[in-house]
Amino acid sequence: MLPLPGLINIKIPLILSPMEGITDPVFRRICTKHGADAGISEFISSEALIRNVDKSLKKMNAASTDEMRWVQIFGNNPASVADAARVAEDNGAHVVDLNFGCPVKKIVSKGNGAALLRDLPLMQAIAEATVKAVKIPVTAKTRLGWDSNTIVVHEAALRLQDAGIQILSLHGRTRAQQYGGIADWNTIAEVKALPDFNIPLVTNGDINSPEAALNAMSITQADGLMIGRAAIGNPWIFAQIKAALNNLPIPETTLAERFDTCKEHFTETLELKGEKRAVTEMRKQFALYFKGIAGFKPFKMGLLTAGSATEVYELLEKAKAHYL
Repeated sequence: MLPLPGLINIKIPLILSPMEGITDPVFRRICTKHGADAGISEFISSEALIRNVDKSLKKMNAASTDEMRWVQIFGNNPASVADAARVAEDNGAHVVDLNFGCPVKKIVSKGNGAALLRDLPLMQAIAEATVKAVKIPVTAKTRLGWDSNTIVVHEAALRLQDAGIQILSLHGRTRAQQYGGIADWNTIAEVKALPDFNIPLVTNGDINSPEAALNAMSITQADGLMIGRAAIGNPWIFAQIKAALNNLPIPETTLAERFDTCKEHFTETLELKGEKRAVTEMRKQFALYFKGIAGFKPFKMGLLTAGSATEVYELLEKAKAHYL
């Protein structure tokens, strides 16, 4: 049970992992509708948030009136990250999450995200400054280490706990792995079993099916699970995992549900971001909403190259009529 608003009475919370360009308010709402217990925002630059950059502020918009607004911030200056956390709190955030795990080059090259795995004292200082700056809970997400020769997560976990972090989410890969290879749940289990580690731990990485979720829980004995890429175009994975964790039949997703949810997702994105951004940003989702459907490739290619909302709607209706 995680010590956060709305999650306290949930035995094994399922959380939508923060993903840039993916976990906007629309997708968070859709995932919670289909079983996620919470979702974390796209990451936000601490420097941009301090400057009140409109795009960054909009990333904190609530997905629904009752959403626990869990806002992720990245940065490498303790004072700036703390100031950004205050801005988030002032703008309605219920929880601030610190990004110490993003492996993307443009982030780590400036000393942010997973780069902080190479400077654990600075990581701890950022966490301490943020915890002191706000009244709301502060959580953190990181990886196992910079590469296989520098697995520092055991020390990082204890430092973050000492800093006052209330939940630690661990992606079972190093920065060098990016998103390749296999997530190492055994090392996450080692962190969970540390005698002096006593805050809730959330497992992330390769949780892409109900079976994987059960295995991850069995190995890591974590307090919650975080699902990222496997939810793109597949928000039903949360309900399926929840059923498996409760030893219930796994619900199947019908073709009609896929078409209707995809259309709902696009329509809300259109309302939130306008036609140009909706058409282009939804391509990541279009490719996966209909994964595995025999003969869908022509429709998929049309959706990936569509230049207008009208074109998208027409393609969805044609595809739905063809299959249903």
